[in-house]
Amino acid sequence: MSVLDLLDYAGVAVFAATGALSASRKQLDIIGYIFLASITGIGGGTLRDVILGATPVFWVKNPLYLVICASVGVILFLSSHRLDSRYRALVWLDAIGLSAYCVMGAAKGLSATGSPVVALVTGMLTATFGGILRDLLAGEPSVLLRPEIYVTAALTGSAVFTLATLAGLPLIAASALGIVCAFIVRGGALKFGWTLPTGKAGPGRNPDDVL
Repeated sequence: MSVLDLLDYAGVAVFAATGALSASRKQLDIIGYIFLASITGIGGGTLRDVILGATPVFWVKNPLYLVICASVGVILFLSSHRLDSRYRALVWLDAIGLSAYCVMGAAKGLSATGSPVVALVTGMLTATFGGILRDLLAGEPSVLLRPEIYVTAALTGSAVFTLATLAGLPLIAASALGIVCAFIVRGGALKFGWTLPTGKAGPGRNPDDVL
């Protein structure tokens, strides 16, 4: 099994866990756990494969990914109530999944096209789309609307991995570097509240005055 295969399985499993934890917060039944775990686990990779034209997508070629998601959903259904804070576990697992999956997405994009720009985009989308779907379906505030850094962490990991690969570093070293950098940025945002500068809003307008 290659490094990229391990990253793929790990990213799917960790993101599936965040989906299951969202189901736990909403007190859903076991089917809800499995559904949210699966959607979150395979969502980003599915979008990546569709964009790259890699069809059938990865979980159709290898249903083991669905088995992993379902298994994680069942395990969390039986155990998540024991956690002191399901939300804290969710956001930190999400940070781990994002760190692994941005590198995985960038690697697949770079391998398929040879374009560093495409690698950045596929890395970012792979790492964030599952979480966006999770929050949308669970009725949680979207990760994109939270103040702390999120997408930027995925772009950081993707960029570091891509640059390290183009510089000739071995796959394991480039992957580890990308994962660590992404996790530092996202973990720092969660721990210390790191944010990017926001736009300054102008005075509000009545929509009728615009027409």
